[in-house]
Amino acid sequence: MKQPLILALSTGLAVASVNVNANEQLAQSKNCLACHGIEQKIVGPAYKDVANKYAGQPDVADKLAEKVVKGGGGVWGQMPMPPNPQVSAEEAKQLVQWILSLR
Repeated sequence: MKQPLILALSTGLAVASVNVNANEQLAQSKNCLACHGIEQKIVGPAYKDVANKYAGQPDVADKLAEKVVKGGGGVWGQMPMPPNPQVSAEEAKQLVQWILSLR
């Protein structure tokens, strides 16, 4: 009986690991990592800082996904985030979910 549970848990961990890598690859392919580091600020804030700042805020994922696509400014200093029309709304949601998971 314990073996199926262990198999299910290890399979779930493998899937979670693949999803994290897939989203980092998406960030790389959309050129997000040119301005944002995962752990360090580049031009924009580090993704871990973004995750910590917005932790526990309801409906923040939709707000941030919109900023990814349309751009924004004023939250992290004077350098605005430019619009990213190469990122679809669905990709922006995936990226934001990944970023918010980095806490």
